[in-house]
Amino acid sequence: MSDVTTNLLLLFAVGLLGWGFYRARPFGKLGILAWLQSAVLMAPWLLLFGFMSAGIAINLVGILFLLVGSGVIYIFLGRYLRTLAQQKPASPAVPPSTEEATLDAAKDSNTPLSVASESEPSSIPAEDLQQVKSIFGVDTFFATETIPYQDGVIFKGNLRGDSETVWAQLNQKLTSVLDNRYRLFLVENQEARPVVIVLPSRNDPKPLSLAQKLLAVALFCGTVATCCITAGFLLQFDVLEHPERLLETLPLGLGLLSILIVHEAGHQIMARRHQVKLSWPFFLPALQLGSFGALNRFESLFPNRKVLFDVAFAGPAAGGLYSLALLLIGLTVSTPQSLFKIPSLFFQGSILVGTLARVVLGESLQNDVVGVSPLMVIGWMGLVVTALNLMPAGQLDGGRMVQAIYGRKVAGRATFITLIFLAIASLVNSLALYWAAIILILQRDLERPSQDEITEPDDARAALALVALFLMVTVVIPLTPSLAGRLGIGL
Repeated sequence: MSDVTTNLLLLFAVGLLGWGFYRARPFGKLGILAWLQSAVLMAPWLLLFGFMSAGIAINLVGILFLLVGSGVIYIFLGRYLRTLAQQKPASPAVPPSTEEATLDAAKDSNTPLSVASESEPSSIPAEDLQQVKSIFGVDTFFATETIPYQDGVIFKGNLRGDSETVWAQLNQKLTSVLDNRYRLFLVENQEARPVVIVLPSRNDPKPLSLAQKLLAVALFCGTVATCCITAGFLLQFDVLEHPERLLETLPLGLGLLSILIVHEAGHQIMARRHQVKLSWPFFLPALQLGSFGALNRFESLFPNRKVLFDVAFAGPAAGGLYSLALLLIGLTVSTPQSLFKIPSLFFQGSILVGTLARVVLGESLQNDVVGVSPLMVIGWMGLVVTALNLMPAGQLDGGRMVQAIYGRKVAGRATFITLIFLAIASLVNSLALYWAAIILILQRDLERPSQDEITEPDDARAALALVALFLMVTVVIPLTPSLAGRLGIGL
């Protein structure tokens, strides 16, 4: 990335902060504090790009210091903001940090909350409707108005307690009187007021069909093949032309495949822990990296946004840490006699990898060619795959994390901005065009709302999201020539 591009990114980020401040001012102190939280989230990126523009090198310790400092300040501001919000009486106007999971955000046909005419009669039988009304009370949710909505009903009223506790109590009461025939959602309407929506359980997500499962198996087999083909390219031969050398590709090919499996295992284990169901993964074969990861979808409703975040974060956390471990081990055992010989300029392709390589390999990066272990190559490719899936767009892991932490409206905007960046990047990199097509065709829709859409995830999860998104940027963005020169990477 050139210095000009870095400066443009820096100016764009500053402009975005200025626009956010302008939008936050009408909401007073709460709005300014919410904006300040956003500024703290962007501070490490701004400082990093600013230093890079000035040609100032930041070592790994400095980067970690920025991350930790930003996370601590973000958590402190979040707690202070919640304290002030609890002291202020409720009003229709809310600061930008309040989650905006409203009915109009659920118009997508893939969500259970698509809009229906209020004059349309509810399909819930009268006796069932009376049972539903019986679950409300003055100590939980005091219902004042009933509105027909799709196959169910909307209950307007007043929330009389903590949203997480109230949802749990109402959901338990609904299950006790009507078993699992209906689902209860606690969301905010267009006026930012809590409402309860009750829908029949027949609207729940459906499991994969036999044809979809067969497609998942076929894609997995294709991914195994592309991992071996990619391994052959790394070994400087085409396995399709020399099938007798297939066994030579297995160590590298299975190494690449193991990162994908660890990533998906993280999702599945966390989903089981929270008692939600995930579909079989649909792997994306690719000759460039063996695979671009996998797509999956929820086959059950998830109770709250914390669960959405945990399941989305678990995959990149598992796959990313595994890839980072392989990278560090590979760098540590690399010698001039190692199997792979990589041009030193190649290490300028990633801020994170280049910095770590400089710390471990030292002055050897100033040579024309650097000998590295296969583990280092596998780890680097795994980090790239993880970073691509952390892009804040649609139903990618990064998009789900942004939706869980910041709400559906912010997630929609993040998807739009990501697509713009990918469109610009596709002018110089065909990989960006590929991902833009994947998002537009398969992943552009946001995840369906959770049953308790009002309760926000805690600040610790928000800090983890910050770290994940920051590391994603450091993996995919290359070093500037001036910074690489200061670090001593390449000639």
